Amino acid sequence: MNRIKVGMVVFPGFQLLDIAGPRDAFAEVRVLSQGECEYEILTVGTTRGAIQSSSGMTIVPERTIFDACPDFDTVIVPGGLGIFEIFDDPALSEWLHAHYRRARRVCAICNGLFALGSAGLLDNRVVTTHWMDVPRLAATFPKSRIEPDHIYVKDGGIYTTAGVTAGIDLALALIEEDYGRAMALDVAKYLIVYLRRAGGQSQFSPLLESQAAPHSQTTSLQQYILDNLQIDHTVASLAERVHMSARNLARTFSKECGVTPMMFLANARIDAARRYLEGTDLSLREIAKRCGFESTDALRRAFARRLQINPADYRARFRSEQTTGLLPQTPTNSVAAAKQVARGR
Repeated sequence: MNRIKVGMVVFPGFQLLDIAGPRDAFAEVRVLSQGECEYEILTVGTTRGAIQSSSGMTIVPERTIFDACPDFDTVIVPGGLGIFEIFDDPALSEWLHAHYRRARRVCAICNGLFALGSAGLLDNRVVTTHWMDVPRLAATFPKSRIEPDHIYVKDGGIYTTAGVTAGIDLALALIEEDYGRAMALDVAKYLIVYLRRAGGQSQFSPLLESQAAPHSQTTSLQQYILDNLQIDHTVASLAERVHMSARNLARTFSKECGVTPMMFLANARIDAARRYLEGTDLSLREIAKRCGFESTDALRRAFARRLQINPADYRARFRSEQTTGLLPQTPTNSVAAAKQVARGR
């Protein structure tokens, strides 16, 4: 039997789905391989006795960080609000660092990477986490290089993910590494999830954090941009529309929205293209034209730069089963509506 030992660390207040999701994915490997392949999973507690998750359910780990443990091939640290009570515990840091030296890979789900940071495993690493924890991560571990908008990131033997359900994406990626794409696909089909969301897929709409105050001049300009993505906008042309100088518009827009006008435009074009790819059968050429890209090559370059995936692959992974030639009947042509749609993704 091809067996891989996995250690899952648990602590008071851990996120249950961060453990249950990957564990269920790993368990299917044995079933689907008819016993030829298996993940041998041990839970390792930071304290002795039963440990309560953030949802109130409890588990009794097979080991603790104070016990002798086998040499794990893979170590996984879940997230959860309880991580902020335990992540800098010297005993946990020492345990993680010791197993990092022996393991093939060490993974953190959501804010579980704070524990990796205290063990010195994030220095000069490219990492990600739930977008809400990005500011705290940057302040706590300034030597880490954060990709705040990615589902998961692999840097050498360190794997980090966004929040909660991204742990299943991670598990499928590990299964693909260990047992091949066919096995990962079979597991994904059984779990009724995508084989793997692209690691660089946005955690949320790029428009969410760019909303100006209601009824402001900047909001009306944002709406104009969203309604006219196909136009070859410039800062000067946008400034003329609101009767400002280009310099004053750039300053005002950045202050109110946190991004420049041209960055907002670039994000809006990608966001619109994503929706066309997910909900229509329009050609790439037509999508590029409607969204204001110069060509299909420009659309591909924008997707590669922003999402680390090409448009065709994005469509294959996220396309709705029923598509039409029109933009899906969702009021996405407003910043407020974009927020509603993205929150439900």
